[in-house]
Amino acid sequence: MKTALAEIRATIAAHDGPGRVLVAIAGPPGAGKSTLTEALAAQIDASAVVPMDGFHLDNAVLQARGLLARKGAPETFDVAGFTALLARLKAEPEVVIPVFDRSRDLAIAGARVIGPAQRVLLVEGNYLLLDETPWNRLFRFWDLTIGIEVPLATLEARLTQRWRAHGLPNDAAIARAMGNDIPNARRVIARSAPPDMRIRQG
Repeated sequence: MKTALAEIRATIAAHDGPGRVLVAIAGPPGAGKSTLTEALAAQIDASAVVPMDGFHLDNAVLQARGLLARKGAPETFDVAGFTALLARLKAEPEVVIPVFDRSRDLAIAGARVIGPAQRVLLVEGNYLLLDETPWNRLFRFWDLTIGIEVPLATLEARLTQRWRAHGLPNDAAIARAMGNDIPNARRVIARSAPPDMRIRQG
């Protein structure tokens, strides 16, 4: 991890373009994106984390569309809103962003402010490199892309444990992971564009 962090920091530091630097940190659910992103944010001056999860559709909307059981799949996000946010982050000095509250299972509007001093934005999410419309319209915003790769068996174990930690019994945790998370992971692995940098874990 230390070697990877140092390489990423050096690559970001070498970027001499105008305006903000947007770094996409992508990978399947359970890959460790949040852990890597937070570690980078702690080591990079003038940085901020921008999570894609702030654009989850609300459960009531998903229920009305018959998608609640698929929450977390690509079609359960407000991609147009997320695209508009990235355009604003590139162009505007101060932007207020939503953040997902996992404990309450909902997105909170206006939860974080990205100010003019924050030049490096670490954008974290499963589908940032998904080469499917409309997700591939995000590609134009990235100055650097990082893909995290983890064996499927490791993802299965991590995701099952994640649902156990949320209070589900073992059988329900396995069903939740294998019924939704792992299909999403397979889709990310099979259909994502190649990143500029790869980090292999597990």
